[in-house]
Amino acid sequence: MSSTGSTLQLVLELLGTFVFGLNGALTAMESENLDIVGVVALAVITALGGGIIRDILIGSLPPAAFRDWRYLAVGAGAGVLAFMARQLWLRLERSITVFDAAGLALFCVTGTTTAFAAHLGPFQSVVLGTITGVGGGTVRDVVIRKVPTVLSSGLYAVPAACGATLTAVALGLHFYSGAIAVLAAAICFSIRMAGVHFNLNMPISHRHSAAAPPSPDEDR
Repeated sequence: MSSTGSTLQLVLELLGTFVFGLNGALTAMESENLDIVGVVALAVITALGGGIIRDILIGSLPPAAFRDWRYLAVGAGAGVLAFMARQLWLRLERSITVFDAAGLALFCVTGTTTAFAAHLGPFQSVVLGTITGVGGGTVRDVVIRKVPTVLSSGLYAVPAACGATLTAVALGLHFYSGAIAVLAAAICFSIRMAGVHFNLNMPISHRHSAAAPPSPDEDR
């Protein structure tokens, strides 16, 4: 990867780390009665979870989050910032969802480019890009004892896969650029937010109970 590409990758990853950190911190403050240590911890877990899973899967050890201090600093800083301005953020009705969608969008792009740089094929890169996007949110939900969004909302993994697919196609055909990265992230973000706004979901399973026997009155 060229120096320009490396710089773009770092910028996108740190930006994704920041917005996912905000999301994790706001989720902690809204869902749980946590002190500042708990809020920052959940911010860091959310911000770094997807990248750590990605790096473990491709054998890049130790993960970038532990090799470069900036990842931890940005994730923790986002948590502190959210805690200090918690009343402002919590007044913004959809801020948690917006930050989650932004982190998803940025990480599906960086996860795909990282996988491609590790010489994975296009399909594998799309899968890893999607995992990178949804990983932080999934770890966040598990920590707060919630069914992971990726398992309960069809338009969570799907937007990440769309953004990852465009990124992989651009990389495979050698026309990937900053503009393509922004476009792929924007597509992912737009699909996710449209799904939230219009309450769009993939078909879900329902528990079907046996039909109740007719009452005596109904037989008369």
